[in-house]
Amino acid sequence: MNSPAFTISIALAMGMIAQSVARHIKIPGIVLLLAVGVLLGPDGANIIRPALLGEALPLLVGFAVAVILFEGGLNLRITRLQREGRTIRQLISVGALVTAIGGTLTAKLLMSWDWNTAILFGILIIVTGPTVITPLLRRIKLRQSVATVLEAEGILLDAIGAIVAVVALEVVVSPSGYTLLASPFMILGRLLVGSLLGIIGGFIMAWLLGIRKLVPEGLENVFTLSLVFALFQISNALSHESGIVAVTIAGMVVGNSKTIVRRELMEFKEQLTVMLIGMLFILLAADVRFNAVMSLGMGGFYTVLILMFVIRPLNIFFGTFNSNLKVK
Repeated sequence: MNSPAFTISIALAMGMIAQSVARHIKIPGIVLLLAVGVLLGPDGANIIRPALLGEALPLLVGFAVAVILFEGGLNLRITRLQREGRTIRQLISVGALVTAIGGTLTAKLLMSWDWNTAILFGILIIVTGPTVITPLLRRIKLRQSVATVLEAEGILLDAIGAIVAVVALEVVVSPSGYTLLASPFMILGRLLVGSLLGIIGGFIMAWLLGIRKLVPEGLENVFTLSLVFALFQISNALSHESGIVAVTIAGMVVGNSKTIVRRELMEFKEQLTVMLIGMLFILLAADVRFNAVMSLGMGGFYTVLILMFVIRPLNIFFGTFNSNLKVK
């Protein structure tokens, strides 16, 4: 059990078993994944031990997120995004700002954190994330307009929010007038690098997949997957944390292009995403220690409640103001 390979293999297996059971009993998979991760983690049966992975854990998370966001981008249709464009823009700008401010003030008032930590917390929680939203949308049948808005917010805000959070961390770690003034340009620069590389990489993938018999039959999916990993790391090498933007944009380009293997590619990526989401949530849930949670006290508990029942509804209220979505 002290082998990192044992932890990864059990996390993969239990992730798929938990999601299969969740479908049979008709509950969101994430509920069982979190429960199984905690039960099998160090504070439970101590079978899954994320600490053994060391530096490999963030690497695994990075590669998994790259695939998940690329698959999310594949599903985003430009025509649907244009139809709901105003609402999506408001949610990833005004809505995100409401969450950041509300989260910061809540953490400051209820947990008495210093301003730097509270601000970083507020910025981190603006991300909703496709790892949570996409599985829920597969289980719950919603109007297409609502589903499009939720999926687009989860995917786009995941990419943007991660870059904003990284820059905020850099400002907090080395506070100075220069880093504070430069932070907006750092954010825009990384978004620009990721977007440019995503557009270029996406067009190259779509072009290669569009040429009949260029990629041998049966290798199209793994061929694309290897290019996604390469694009993710190249973008990160050129500009820190820009890789998630690059793979998201590349997914959108490929998903909106006419390629001969698009249906097979989307099915493969969807299955791979389900497997990776299962492994991720098992590992991350197991990595959360009871002592760390309990040390937050009632302030932490009330903070979560306010985020769920006050801040998030305010985010949606202001983010969908004057949109075509009804109150219901």
